[in-house]
Amino acid sequence: MPAAFTGRRTPSLKAPEAQLFDAKGALFAKHYAGPTWEANDGSKIVGRLMETVPAPVAGDIPWLLLSATSTGQGVFAGARFVQRIKTAGGVGTTGKCSTPGAERRVSYSAEYAFFK
Repeated sequence: MPAAFTGRRTPSLKAPEAQLFDAKGALFAKHYAGPTWEANDGSKIVGRLMETVPAPVAGDIPWLLLSATSTGQGVFAGARFVQRIKTAGGVGTTGKCSTPGAERRVSYSAEYAFFK
């Protein structure tokens, strides 16, 4: 997940950038700004934040519940909600940045559940 120091001395989230794997370990979708999830079959959902709760472990990104709007036919067709849980990592640098405009990627993992 890239964080940007765009003309400022404190970091801010630029956009999520992730790959999603199914239970068998096969890549089936990508996650990017919007927030958007796009499956290999072309179906897509865009989420809107409903709830956020801090992760149980400091340094992990929050757990989320989002409403979703879907387009296309496929795995995401009809999806109405997205839940992000069991996060690990993802919290970027805190404090001041010595190089405004620099970009840093911050790794994380999470479980996503998609509800119809």
